[in-house]
Amino acid sequence: MKKVVKFGGSSLASAGQMKKVADIIRSDEARRYVIPSAPGKRYSDDTKVTDLLYRCYDAAAAGEDITEKLQVIENRYQEIIDGLGLELSLKEEFELIQDYFMRQAGRDYAASRGEYLNGIIMANYLGYRFIDAAEVVRFDEKGNFDEEQTNEVLKQRLKNLENAVIPGFYGAMPDGSIKTFSRGGSDVTGSIVARAVRADVYENWTDVSGVMVTDPRIVENPEAIETITYRELRELSYMGASVMHEDAIFPVRREGIPINIRNTNRPEDKGTLIVESTCRQPKYIITGIAGKKDFCAINIEKEMMNAEIGFGRKVLQVFEENGISFEHTPSGIDTFTVIVHQSEFVEKEQSVISGLHRAVKPDSIDLESNLALIAIVGRGMKAAKGTAGRVFSALAHANVNIKMIDQGSSELNIIIGVRNEDFETAVRAIYDIFVTVQL
Repeated sequence: MKKVVKFGGSSLASAGQMKKVADIIRSDEARRYVIPSAPGKRYSDDTKVTDLLYRCYDAAAAGEDITEKLQVIENRYQEIIDGLGLELSLKEEFELIQDYFMRQAGRDYAASRGEYLNGIIMANYLGYRFIDAAEVVRFDEKGNFDEEQTNEVLKQRLKNLENAVIPGFYGAMPDGSIKTFSRGGSDVTGSIVARAVRADVYENWTDVSGVMVTDPRIVENPEAIETITYRELRELSYMGASVMHEDAIFPVRREGIPINIRNTNRPEDKGTLIVESTCRQPKYIITGIAGKKDFCAINIEKEMMNAEIGFGRKVLQVFEENGISFEHTPSGIDTFTVIVHQSEFVEKEQSVISGLHRAVKPDSIDLESNLALIAIVGRGMKAAKGTAGRVFSALAHANVNIKMIDQGSSELNIIIGVRNEDFETAVRAIYDIFVTVQL
């Protein structure tokens, strides 16, 4: 059995945390390939190492003396090294980093050093082989991740290695310069490695015991999801649920490798298993609730529009010509509504309105701003009767007015629109009706 294990920044913020991580890895010999992030915050007012590196590099680019700023970062790592009792020096590494910073090697290079240095420490502590991600994760000339070449290089590099530490978040361009994924990209590295070694499971260790049914900032101590499908996760992630880097899903999904979200501080918890499909019945009718604020609805009215061939295409073409993507298009016999991000629309609203008048000659156009969209997602909804009715009932009791509803034919999700100010109240009401009353 082979497992790839990725640990987030909070899991590696200090020597004490790194000892927990090492205990987790050593407790299961299947955990053979380790992907570390850079050290995160040790306490609430602390600063992540990646942010310290960015500040240090920006100071160097501005021609400032960075000796003290770099020393702060070096001290963070030395504290971890001393706490682990290692005979390891990063002095030469920091001399090289200072030289590269002064020569302005790029912000990607700067950001990547957090994972790089943590990888060296972790490999030393575990007794595993260290592999610089710049040697095995490839980007093309345009800066796009080259998945197939990376997969082949990693396969060859890891095929005879029982154990290895590969830092997350970065790789290299064809000329050898460092290129990073977007923030949170260590998740992607773990997924890439899992695909290359054909892992049985990709464990993603963080500071929560899996994926929560909803945002814990809105509902106190929400239930964890035991099993979720990739499709459900994608729906929730798109609507704002912060689980893991979106691009981390695709490499493992193609290989049918499950992802297990686990808690470094509570390793006894099973966490959440993310799978392609499952016959396991969900604990609740819904799997999760997620949402975003600040949408705008463009309501178009025209008598007999349902008989006008190409009406919808003409409407959406106006948005396309203005470079605006749409979220949903609920419609009636004489109404057609387009939901868009308010921030994308506000500067172009008059151009869109005039374009719509020319394209479809509507009877009227009405705009409604400051809307929030909430997605209620769950494979269990397909077999359950009255799910939408329960949503409406819960919101009515909470005095929340529904501005829009949209449900796909897959019956995997229901999207509702409410006013921004009703967003949190609506989420709590939906959570209570489907989860709290079942506890």
